[in-house]
Amino acid sequence: MSDTPVKTRREGAILEVTLDRPKANAIDLKTSRLMGEVFADFRDDPDLRVAIITGGGEKFFCPGWDLKGAADGDAVDGDYGVGGFGGIQEMRDMNKPIIAAVNGIACGGGLELAMSADMIIAADHATFALPEIRSGTVADAASVKLPKRIPYHIAMELLLTGRWFDVHEAKGWGLINEVVAPDQLMERAWELARLLASGPPLVYAAIKEIVRDAEDSKFQDAMNRITGRQLRTVDVLYASEDQMEGARAFAEKRDPVWKGK
Repeated sequence: MSDTPVKTRREGAILEVTLDRPKANAIDLKTSRLMGEVFADFRDDPDLRVAIITGGGEKFFCPGWDLKGAADGDAVDGDYGVGGFGGIQEMRDMNKPIIAAVNGIACGGGLELAMSADMIIAADHATFALPEIRSGTVADAASVKLPKRIPYHIAMELLLTGRWFDVHEAKGWGLINEVVAPDQLMERAWELARLLASGPPLVYAAIKEIVRDAEDSKFQDAMNRITGRQLRTVDVLYASEDQMEGARAFAEKRDPVWKGK
């Protein structure tokens, strides 16, 4: 349907998801639940390998929570759907790469949405902030994630002041991967997505599960789970045809053909 706030485009193994909810692409409960359904389908579709999340228009990626929706009765602690706010923040077993193509303002929950992706590319006019402090609430997901992504004192400054910062500062702190011209944003996102889609999906799945599992683990504990094949994706990878294909392709000096099994 053309009036849906979440539009999708599929090309081969790549899914492009566009949050298109004028005027600012704010997310209410209904939109969040829809995004969760879209990303759950992406997760569970064996033919899809990479997703891109972006915003409609040129000004806003996403400003986060729809305060107008809240005024109409949407509870801030309501049912966000299967993936939590924005569909991917709390999506279980999301073992496929997601690229955020930030096309404009990304603040509050919108910045948290971008941070839920594995890579972030931003147009050079994009700006960021965590302004929840100014409205008397907490940027909950950012309070968990940001101090682990960038230096602690910078993260705390951004959380405690709610100040705005541009793409160059964001890249300087390592919060985003690339800054591109607005007219090159989606082209670059698709170029990166095609590169990832050509890679080994079982390895990507293992990487993502290892990273999640190891986040709060001691090094040796994490390594023991990996080498003991206690992680599902690692166990699947080590017993897979793709594992053998990688070795054969290297020995035969050819490009591997990944089947995802």
